[in-house]
Amino acid sequence: MQKPNILLIYTGGTIGMIKDADTGTLRAFDFDSILTRIPEIRLLDCNIETISFDEPIDSSNMNPKYWADIAQIIEVNYQTFDGFVVLHGSDTMSYSASALSFMLENLAKPVIFTGSQLPIGDLRTDAKENLITSIQMASLQKDGLPVIREVGLYFEYKLYRGNRTTKINAEHFEAFESFNYPNLAESGVHLNINKEYLLRVKSTDQLIVRTKMNTNVGILKLFPGISKALIETILNCKALEGLILETYGAGNATTEDWFVELLKNAISRGLHIINVSQCAGGSVNMGQYETSSKLKSIGVISGKDITTEAAIAKLMYLLGEKISHKEFKTVFETSLRGELT
Repeated sequence: MQKPNILLIYTGGTIGMIKDADTGTLRAFDFDSILTRIPEIRLLDCNIETISFDEPIDSSNMNPKYWADIAQIIEVNYQTFDGFVVLHGSDTMSYSASALSFMLENLAKPVIFTGSQLPIGDLRTDAKENLITSIQMASLQKDGLPVIREVGLYFEYKLYRGNRTTKINAEHFEAFESFNYPNLAESGVHLNINKEYLLRVKSTDQLIVRTKMNTNVGILKLFPGISKALIETILNCKALEGLILETYGAGNATTEDWFVELLKNAISRGLHIINVSQCAGGSVNMGQYETSSKLKSIGVISGKDITTEAAIAKLMYLLGEKISHKEFKTVFETSLRGELT
């Protein structure tokens, strides 16, 4: 059996920083010398190559252009490598993992996002464990085929489906959670893979990379006392083509006539409005309460149990693919990459 070939793609972020012992300042880490910095990687049963963005970026500056860059690196190297590990800043990692899951159609190899809360050269860093185990996860094979065939996110002993994750903590090592879907794997003394939760895909289908993302979208979070003027201004934005509406609980919103009328008029003009819950866990269930029945009746699309991060990525993706207005609701409410139940 040949050793799996794994490509590390460094985009930027804390994991790629080292601290100068004398000055305490952080500087970018040269991933070509990764074996020198982390000699333990030599013990892994795989071949590793690295590629870095010309200019590593902070994840706060992440955008669809960089998503396309990552997707194209994977596309160019897809036949050469058995798995990919994307090193990325944690702040927008859930957005990027969600976006790449939609961009990489028919993906049949692992693409594992990871990062860290502390720089790789820090004494107490979480970077080494996250990186080493991500490579191990990407290397897993059975009968010559990858065990994981989807976009995942690995952080602090857990592998999640990427488009199910949310960053929940800016300080703890347990920075991410997947509230509406079980972990794909856990790392302890052994790597425990929850095979029943892995995405099942046909390995014979050719990878298709779709990088057209339409950014004429927005997110509107409801709150008690939100004004008519604010909502009217947002809905009347001429460039807006899709809106994520973060509602209360199971998809509930105010039943004020002016609110419903504004949404109804916007939908009739062609705006796609997606109902996503503000709650970290649970699902939108329009019609369960009177406060969501009106949203359902005027054509608001149910986000079901999708995360806001996956919803905005999916909205950009479907608008970029120019899905017809007639089909849009059906396609959005259908699970394409395991992003909703």
